[in-house]
Amino acid sequence: MVAYAVYECDSRLMCYAEALAKLGHTVDAIVLSGEEKESRDLVNGVNVLRILPRSQGTWTRYSYVKNVLSFFLRAMTLVTKRDLQKHYDVIHVHSVPDCLVFTGLIPKLRGAKVILDIHDLLPEFYISKFGATEKAFMCRALRGIERVSAGFADFVIAANDIWRDKLVSRSVPEKKCTALLSFPDRSLFRRNGRVRHDDKIIMMYPGTLSAHQGLDIAIRAFALIKDAVPNAEFHIYGNGPEKESLEALTRELCLEDRIKFKSSRPLRDIVPLMENADLGVVPKRNDGFGGEAFSTKTLEFMAMGVPVIVADTRIDRYYFSDSVVKFFSAGDVNSLAEAMLTVIRKPSVREDLVRNALRFIETNDWDSNKDKYLSVLTRLTRNETRVG
Repeated sequence: MVAYAVYECDSRLMCYAEALAKLGHTVDAIVLSGEEKESRDLVNGVNVLRILPRSQGTWTRYSYVKNVLSFFLRAMTLVTKRDLQKHYDVIHVHSVPDCLVFTGLIPKLRGAKVILDIHDLLPEFYISKFGATEKAFMCRALRGIERVSAGFADFVIAANDIWRDKLVSRSVPEKKCTALLSFPDRSLFRRNGRVRHDDKIIMMYPGTLSAHQGLDIAIRAFALIKDAVPNAEFHIYGNGPEKESLEALTRELCLEDRIKFKSSRPLRDIVPLMENADLGVVPKRNDGFGGEAFSTKTLEFMAMGVPVIVADTRIDRYYFSDSVVKFFSAGDVNSLAEAMLTVIRKPSVREDLVRNALRFIETNDWDSNKDKYLSVLTRLTRNETRVG
């Protein structure tokens, strides 16, 4: 596994790697370090090799490219070295960026199969982030990189069905591409019982603080209900390029005592915090990227028995109904505020959402869907005993 991500914070990566380790396979995860140093250790049977500290400074395009290039060179060197020592069967590369797939060049030449797992579509992300058009040079370049990267891979996994259809339409043959959601691993997202017994109403968002996530919309909506629900707090866990502007907005609205910004945590630390929240909030924008990016947080809150308010984006309407989440009109501050009040004030609404969501999650967790991934490995290696 190669991923420009912190292993302990990436549920998709952890699901794949630990499922294979449980089956007795040797798995290396070459990733970023959440600390300011490199390290190597064994995590639930997975050899986690942290080769570059995650950038802690201000996010810029230059710093991002610099860090990715450094990670690419180190990862390619380590993948090649370890392949020469023991020969990998499969190199599973997680984008972004798509070009990381070429870290598996030498193992592929020596017979290994390469999977490109596209978590986010970069052309759409670039348009959303920088207000570019589809005809802009960088967008065309990113689509070209996507096609070349997908062509190099033996198989491509898309993070959802809408993105799979896009990839098939422009970058990869249908027969070598499938969609696989980031399903929650119930061995990790397991309900152990709430330990909070105060009278507060805790709303929670855990994740990256990016513009398409719509946290500014949620903060403004909270400002509208703060007096109606004086015991409510909004806890935001995570880091990202929008953190400073979100903190500034919170100060502008005089909400510092009600909206708490907390640093990102490993998933195993976030799980009990999620279970002890009263309401999950997923306020994404319905733009070309946010409207099609599937949020792992929604299914994770469901698994923990927490009602979720979700923007009615294209991707969320595709997978969910009003019976399992409380929808609000994406981008509409008043609609989100109304949804917050409805869920907070009406116990029957909360109870129905939780009950229906727990039923929904029974067939939409990792255990119920991991065979889709294992079948991909079986097809690539042509040997069922190697993957299960």
